[in-house]
Amino acid sequence: MISDYCVKLHENDDVYVAIKQIPEGILLDEKNNIITSSVINPGHKISTKNINKDEQVKKYNQTIGFASKPIKKGDHIHTHNLYMKDFVREYNFCKDYFDVDYKKVPLNFEGIVRKNGSIATRNYIAVVSSVNCSAHVCRQIAKYFDEEVLSDFSNIDGIVPIHHRTGCGMGATGEPIEYIQRVLSGYITHPNFGYSLLIGLGCEANQIKDLVSSQGLNNYDSLNSFTIQDTGGTSKTIERGISIIKEILADQNKIQREKVSISNLTLGLQCGGSDGYSGLTANPSLGYAVDLLVQNGGTAILSETPEIYGAEHLLTKRAVTEEVGKKLVDRIKWWENYTTILGGKMDNNPSPGNKAGGLTTILEKSLGAVAKGGTQPLMDVYKYAEKITKKGFVFMDSPGYDPVSVTGQVASGANIVCFTTGRGSAYGCKPSPSIKLATNNFLFEKQNEDMDINCGEIVSGDSSIQEKGQEVLKKIISTASGKKSKSEIHQYGEDEFAPWVLGPTM
Repeated sequence: MISDYCVKLHENDDVYVAIKQIPEGILLDEKNNIITSSVINPGHKISTKNINKDEQVKKYNQTIGFASKPIKKGDHIHTHNLYMKDFVREYNFCKDYFDVDYKKVPLNFEGIVRKNGSIATRNYIAVVSSVNCSAHVCRQIAKYFDEEVLSDFSNIDGIVPIHHRTGCGMGATGEPIEYIQRVLSGYITHPNFGYSLLIGLGCEANQIKDLVSSQGLNNYDSLNSFTIQDTGGTSKTIERGISIIKEILADQNKIQREKVSISNLTLGLQCGGSDGYSGLTANPSLGYAVDLLVQNGGTAILSETPEIYGAEHLLTKRAVTEEVGKKLVDRIKWWENYTTILGGKMDNNPSPGNKAGGLTTILEKSLGAVAKGGTQPLMDVYKYAEKITKKGFVFMDSPGYDPVSVTGQVASGANIVCFTTGRGSAYGCKPSPSIKLATNNFLFEKQNEDMDINCGEIVSGDSSIQEKGQEVLKKIISTASGKKSKSEIHQYGEDEFAPWVLGPTM
């Protein structure tokens, strides 16, 4: 803490970060005679020294951009005087790798043990469309099973329609259809779904028989599949789906929670609607909880590749092998090429809301976002929706758009999600419960009905990152054990299924 107005995150930083609105003409640092030259909003940056044009600017002891014009100490640093350009990053593969210090007596939660040995945090039934053409019937089947119909089946959390806007208009082979098939398979076999119906139209590119075969679902006994065309139309398909689910309700209701190790938790890590506090409060608190989860044998998935851009070198240093580190660099290069051929660029972030909250460049946003991943070794890197097979801290490639990213994480096996936000986010995910972490007190108070944890108490001095991290882990355990998160109370999660669509729609 430099004063009641701001903090400096690292001794080598060139900026202070405002923790409240600072009027013009306030003396922040008497020793260095730093006086604000304008009003500074919370979460925004103030220069600690005179900076020349094109000189790098540091925050978190890392480069967040370059001065687009001379900056005087005490000036507001933001989009009007800071820009991003390419610069050399030293990847130093495995330099900071260390063995995980596992806890001798892992923590537990109340989970649901499936017949195949997988562990669930919720007990849903899925009605999955193979193509957009069958989305309507999937919704109608699920809609039938309202609270009244399910009132006698208290151990079933609900019937979830998994529908989307793709599945056709693409080749029957190739990367685009591989992505959607991986996602659908990941949801169909997800532990949080005790049973799945898979319904197609019949003539789509994403043929059910090909999906089932390519994903090894032929012998999956918790799946029933059929098409509208084979069944004979819309009403007959809806009736058939309702009838099948009615027959399995009693059996699906025969579950009970039991004590299992939190090593069975796979946590999806997300941040959305970020602000200048994200890298100070919620993200490092979540990172502390991730370290505890990994030390207890659990798994955490960091994603949103465009939003670690410029900070990936912090992850490659933690890689278990050089091969794993290079897999991450390869995904970064893939994204650079992908955005270039589509006429985009990697620095199209932060969003307008992020900028209003004090974030200036994607480099700054990425450095804060990486803090969600804690400090444990990077065990592996996965493509979008690939099944996670390694325990510990891992990375899954995805866009930065939250619904698309979380959809991939859940398909990969995440049975619970933590979502940090500074501007406010209304998001939930079925079948995996989502916990919201507010970065600041104002947001927590204003949007309290959506926020589960207030990390703003770190800035106000009422808590520490370590204390808040412990609180986050406790919330993860209680939520995994059945307690509803705020987003679940509001019944979010049916419209947030958003698979990543690659390539042209033909």
